[in-house]
Amino acid sequence: MTIELYGLKNCDKCRAALKELKAQGKEVAFVDIREDTPSSAILSEWVASTTPDKILNTRSTTWRGLSEGERSYEGEAGLVTLLSEHPTLIKRPVVKTPSAIYIGWTGKKPI
Repeated sequence: MTIELYGLKNCDKCRAALKELKAQGKEVAFVDIREDTPSSAILSEWVASTTPDKILNTRSTTWRGLSEGERSYEGEAGLVTLLSEHPTLIKRPVVKTPSAIYIGWTGKKPI
């Protein structure tokens, strides 16, 4: 079973998650969201699996750099569009297993 880990190469939490998952003996495929932005279908799946406050990183410099108009979105489709245009707004890491999607990393998680 391969686990997909979506994040940024220079993100400390992404590196910690990758290290921990590999230490657990998991096979992990890392996807840098800056270089390979997730498709709208993938983003739709993530957005549908959680709430906007859990997937949208409003503490990022990208968020602070957006105008009020750019920050406003309507519904899931609007959030997917926003995340497609600005993938660094995705809270990281996103860990996708065959049975679940985990957003964020707070430490050791047995997946």
